[in-house]
Amino acid sequence: MQRLTLLDDDNDLFPDINDALVEPNGLLAVGGDLSSNRLLTAYRRGIFPWYDEAQPILWWSPDPRCVIEPPSFRPSRTLSRRIRRNEFEIRIDTDFAGVIEACCHRGDAGDTWITRDMIDAYLRLHDLGIAHSLEAYRGDTLAGGLYGIAIGPLFFGESMFHRETDASKVAFAALIKLMLAAGSPMVDCQVSNPHLLSLGAIEIPRQQFQRVLNEHIDKPGLDWADLRGVFDLTNG
Repeated sequence: MQRLTLLDDDNDLFPDINDALVEPNGLLAVGGDLSSNRLLTAYRRGIFPWYDEAQPILWWSPDPRCVIEPPSFRPSRTLSRRIRRNEFEIRIDTDFAGVIEACCHRGDAGDTWITRDMIDAYLRLHDLGIAHSLEAYRGDTLAGGLYGIAIGPLFFGESMFHRETDASKVAFAALIKLMLAAGSPMVDCQVSNPHLLSLGAIEIPRQQFQRVLNEHIDKPGLDWADLRGVFDLTNG
């Protein structure tokens, strides 16, 4: 049964994701807060926040779900050349704040869903070792990157940006390499768009996404603290 649930600040409970609305696709709940506990509970259930400054907090679990399966990732020839040439240095978690701020300010002025409250919430998750960034540098200049949530061997991508052509794609290729090492079955991309589809993203039914999530969410993941710093994308 599709229904919209109103959350309060007293608990971190969410309804079953299969109760989400059909239109707008995946809208499940409204309200609550962006506490670390609530956000972690949401991601573990396959739910994410997505709203703008003029709205209350909106929680989503769309059907179908956009994902990338790491073993199926195939970089384009152009991207492969950029990787082989080491055009960008990849770093992990060295400037999480810079990445999320850049994602917030990409595109036209005001054209973002990353509110100040969202930035503060994900900075807290980063401090807790849950949210992570992969950064592509040209020298000492941040040229592109991405950030998201890591739970077990799964990664829930939130946003990416580039200031130089293909910089975010190189960072994404580094993420896929990490996920292959972790034995990850999927990277969550939430909702499809042409950019994600060009990277090999596919759409799967929400129930399939939920099955993979439930099977893998409590398995061991990467030691992100050990990964912090420069990452060699060309080795192996």
